[in-house]
Amino acid sequence: MSRPDLSPAALGAAALARLEAAGHTRIDPPILQPADVFLDLTGEDIRRRLFLTSGADGRELCLRPDFTIPVCRQHLESEPAYRRDDYCYAGPVFRQRPGELGEIPQVGAESLGRADREDADAAMLALALSVLADLGLAHPVVRIGDETLFSAVLAGLDLPVVWQRRLRDLFGEGERLTAAITRMSGAGAPSDQRRDARLGFLAALEGANPDAAQEVVADLLSIAGISAVGGRSASEIAERFLEQAALASGAGSHQTAAAILSEYLAISGRPDESADTLEAFATRHGLDLAAPLAAFRARTAAMASHGLDLTQIRFAADFGRRLDYYTGFVFEVSVSDPAQGGTLLGGGRYDRLLRLLGASDEVPAVGFSLWLDRLTAVLEARA
Repeated sequence: MSRPDLSPAALGAAALARLEAAGHTRIDPPILQPADVFLDLTGEDIRRRLFLTSGADGRELCLRPDFTIPVCRQHLESEPAYRRDDYCYAGPVFRQRPGELGEIPQVGAESLGRADREDADAAMLALALSVLADLGLAHPVVRIGDETLFSAVLAGLDLPVVWQRRLRDLFGEGERLTAAITRMSGAGAPSDQRRDARLGFLAALEGANPDAAQEVVADLLSIAGISAVGGRSASEIAERFLEQAALASGAGSHQTAAAILSEYLAISGRPDESADTLEAFATRHGLDLAAPLAAFRARTAAMASHGLDLTQIRFAADFGRRLDYYTGFVFEVSVSDPAQGGTLLGGGRYDRLLRLLGASDEVPAVGFSLWLDRLTAVLEARA
C-alpha cells in the first residue's frame, strides 16, 4: 500500500479544494508588491525579513511576505470595498528565516465584509480546523487571544497616551511587553553612563517643540552624513525621539497600572471559563470591559454552535500575533511537541486594514494562513 503524498504541493491542493468547496473564490495576487505598504502596515518582525528590490522607475518593491495585504489590495480594485467576498489562495510567500528556506508555501482564506463579526470569527476558526483535520492533523493545540480586551484594559488605567500606544504596539511580543511593563513600574536594570547620556538627550528633546526637535535631529543626521534611517524622514525620526522622551519621563511612575496589567496578562484557560475570570478581574479593578466581554462571550457561544470543542481551545490574555494590522480576535494552531515545529496555522481579525489601504471606512475582515512546509514535517514525523 502506497503512502499518501504529504508534500506541501499535495497538501496545498487538497486544502484549496476544501476552501473552494466551502464557498471561497480562489485569488492569485502578484508576487511583487510595493514595499511601502508592508513597511507601514506589518510588524517589525516582518519588516526586517522582507526581500527588497527596486523597479525600473526606482520604486521600492518586495516579494510578498504574506497573502492578506495583497488579497485586500486586489479586493479594493472593485467597488464597493465593503461588499461581502470570501477568498482563498495558495502559493509562496517570502521571508528571510534563519535556518529555513525563504520561500514558504502557504494556503489560506480571507472573509471580507461580514458584519456578524463574532460568528465570522468562529466560522473562520472552525474552517481552519476542519481543513487541518481533512489533511490528517488530529488533536492540535489551539490558542486564541483578543487585542480588543487588552486595549480596553489599557484605556481604563489612566495611562499617558504614549504609554498606551507603546504597550499596544508590543502586545503579543511577550518578553518585550513584560520588559516595558517592568520599566513602567520603575523596576529594571541599574543605570550606566551611556544610558544616562541618552536619557539626557531625550530629556532635552522633551522640552523642545516638534519643529525644534526636527531641526536638531536633521542637523545630527546631516553631521553624520545620513539622509534617512530605515526609510524614515527626519520628522519621523524626531517624532520617535519625542515619544522616547515621554516614555523615559514616565518610567517608574505607574506601579499600580503595571501590577494590574501583569495580572491581566496572566489570565488563561478555556474561553467559556475565562469569560467569568475576565469579568471578575474587571469588577475587582473598576474597569469597563462590558463591550469587549460581550463580544468575547458571543464569539465563544458561536464557537460552540459551529461544533468546536471548547475544552480543546485555550484563551491566553497575553497572546497576540506579531502583525500590526490585527485588531481583535486572533488564533494559532500548533502541535503539542515543540520539536515538531512552531505555529502551523495563524489568523485573526483585521478590520482596519482595508481602510489603511484606501477604503473610505473600516471593512470587517478575518482570515488565516497555513504553513504547508511545517505541516508536511509534522505529518511525515507522525506517519
